[in-house]
Amino acid sequence: MTTERINPPALSPPAGFSHAVVATGTRMVFLAGQTALDGDGKVAGDTLPEQFARALANLLTALRAAGGTPADLARVTVYATDVAAYRTHARELGRLWRELAGRDYPAMAVVEVVRLWDERALVELDGFALLP
Repeated sequence: MTTERINPPALSPPAGFSHAVVATGTRMVFLAGQTALDGDGKVAGDTLPEQFARALANLLTALRAAGGTPADLARVTVYATDVAAYRTHARELGRLWRELAGRDYPAMAVVEVVRLWDERALVELDGFALLP
Protein backbone atom coordinates (compact mmCIF):
# COMPACT_ATOMS: atom_id res chain seq x y z
CA MET A 1 0.00 0.00 0.00
CA THR A 2 1.13 3.51 -0.66
CA THR A 3 -0.16 6.73 0.77
CA GLU A 4 0.57 10.22 -0.35
CA ARG A 5 -0.35 13.16 1.87
CA ILE A 6 -1.28 16.22 -0.15
CA ASN A 7 -1.22 19.68 1.35
CA PRO A 8 -1.58 22.27 -1.43
CA PRO A 9 0.22 25.57 -0.85
CA ALA A 10 -3.00 27.40 -1.82
CA LEU A 11 -4.66 26.11 1.39
CA SER A 12 -3.79 27.12 4.92
CA PRO A 13 -0.99 24.99 6.40
CA PRO A 14 -2.50 21.94 8.13
CA ALA A 15 -1.87 21.39 11.83
CA GLY A 16 -2.48 17.83 12.98
CA PHE A 17 -4.18 16.65 9.77
CA SER A 18 -3.62 16.37 6.03
CA HIS A 19 -5.84 18.13 3.50
CA ALA A 20 -5.97 15.03 1.31
CA VAL A 21 -4.64 11.50 1.41
CA VAL A 22 -4.28 9.47 -1.75
CA ALA A 23 -4.13 5.80 -0.79
CA THR A 24 -3.73 2.73 -2.88
CA GLY A 25 -4.18 -0.63 -1.22
CA THR A 26 -5.82 -3.99 -1.42
CA ARG A 27 -7.84 -4.02 1.81
CA MET A 28 -10.10 -1.31 3.15
CA VAL A 29 -10.85 -1.36 6.87
CA PHE A 30 -13.84 0.60 8.16
CA LEU A 31 -13.36 1.45 11.82
CA ALA A 32 -16.44 1.82 14.01
CA GLY A 33 -16.78 4.80 16.29
CA GLN A 34 -14.72 4.37 19.42
CA THR A 35 -15.23 6.22 22.67
CA ALA A 36 -13.27 5.89 25.90
CA LEU A 37 -14.88 2.57 26.86
CA ASP A 38 -12.75 0.27 28.97
CA GLY A 39 -12.85 -3.54 28.81
CA ASP A 40 -15.95 -3.56 31.04
CA GLY A 41 -17.87 -1.22 28.73
CA LYS A 42 -17.62 1.81 31.01
CA VAL A 43 -16.33 5.23 29.98
CA ALA A 44 -12.83 5.70 31.40
CA GLY A 45 -11.63 9.21 32.21
CA ASP A 46 -13.39 12.39 33.19
CA THR A 47 -11.53 14.91 31.05
CA LEU A 48 -11.50 15.38 27.30
CA PRO A 49 -7.77 14.55 26.98
CA GLU A 50 -8.19 11.35 29.06
CA GLN A 51 -11.15 10.25 26.98
CA PHE A 52 -9.47 11.23 23.69
CA ALA A 53 -6.40 9.15 24.52
CA ARG A 54 -8.55 6.12 25.37
CA ALA A 55 -10.81 6.53 22.32
CA LEU A 56 -7.78 6.81 20.02
CA ALA A 57 -6.14 3.80 21.67
CA ASN A 58 -9.37 1.84 21.14
CA LEU A 59 -9.49 2.87 17.47
CA LEU A 60 -5.86 1.83 16.99
CA THR A 61 -6.48 -1.49 18.78
CA ALA A 62 -9.25 -2.28 16.29
CA LEU A 63 -7.00 -1.21 13.40
CA ARG A 64 -4.09 -3.36 14.60
CA ALA A 65 -6.43 -6.35 15.06
CA ALA A 66 -7.30 -5.95 11.36
CA GLY A 67 -3.60 -5.98 10.48
CA GLY A 68 -3.05 -2.25 10.12
CA THR A 69 -0.88 0.45 11.63
CA PRO A 70 -1.60 4.14 12.33
CA ALA A 71 0.18 5.05 9.07
CA ASP A 72 -2.54 3.13 7.19
CA LEU A 73 -5.27 5.51 8.39
CA ALA A 74 -6.72 7.42 5.45
CA ARG A 75 -9.59 9.22 7.21
CA VAL A 76 -10.63 9.91 10.81
CA THR A 77 -13.65 11.84 12.02
CA VAL A 78 -13.68 13.18 15.57
CA TYR A 79 -17.09 13.77 17.12
CA ALA A 80 -16.86 16.08 20.14
CA THR A 81 -19.63 17.20 22.45
CA ASP A 82 -17.85 20.55 22.93
CA VAL A 83 -15.70 21.88 20.10
CA ALA A 84 -14.67 24.89 22.20
CA ALA A 85 -13.19 22.51 24.79
CA TYR A 86 -11.57 20.52 21.97
CA ARG A 87 -9.90 23.71 20.71
CA THR A 88 -8.82 24.62 24.25
CA HIS A 89 -7.11 21.24 24.59
CA ALA A 90 -5.88 21.08 20.97
CA ARG A 91 -2.19 21.21 21.85
CA GLU A 92 -2.50 18.35 24.36
CA LEU A 93 -4.72 16.33 22.02
CA GLY A 94 -2.15 16.78 19.26
CA ARG A 95 0.60 15.55 21.58
CA LEU A 96 -1.50 12.50 22.49
CA TRP A 97 -2.12 11.80 18.80
CA ARG A 98 1.61 11.96 18.02
CA GLU A 99 2.46 9.68 20.95
CA LEU A 100 -0.12 7.06 19.98
CA ALA A 101 -0.36 7.36 16.19
CA GLY A 102 2.71 9.24 14.97
CA ARG A 103 2.93 12.08 12.49
CA ASP A 104 1.45 10.46 9.36
CA TYR A 105 -1.81 12.37 9.71
CA PRO A 106 -4.92 11.15 7.90
CA ALA A 107 -7.52 13.45 6.40
CA MET A 108 -9.54 14.54 9.44
CA ALA A 109 -12.60 16.48 10.54
CA VAL A 110 -13.87 17.51 13.96
CA VAL A 111 -17.65 17.70 14.29
CA GLU A 112 -19.60 18.95 17.28
CA VAL A 113 -22.50 16.75 18.31
CA VAL A 114 -25.22 17.21 20.91
CA ARG A 115 -24.34 13.95 22.63
CA LEU A 116 -22.87 10.53 21.99
CA TRP A 117 -24.35 7.07 22.57
CA ASP A 118 -22.98 6.92 26.10
CA GLU A 119 -23.97 10.12 27.88
CA ARG A 120 -20.61 10.28 29.74
CA ALA A 121 -18.62 10.17 26.49
CA LEU A 122 -17.08 13.49 25.45
CA VAL A 123 -15.45 12.33 22.21
CA GLU A 124 -15.72 9.56 19.61
CA LEU A 125 -13.42 8.69 16.71
CA ASP A 126 -14.18 6.64 13.61
CA GLY A 127 -12.37 6.23 10.33
CA PHE A 128 -11.07 3.98 7.63
CA ALA A 129 -7.70 2.64 6.61
CA LEU A 130 -6.22 1.05 3.52
CA LEU A 131 -3.94 -1.92 4.08
CA PRO A 132 -1.44 -3.51 1.70
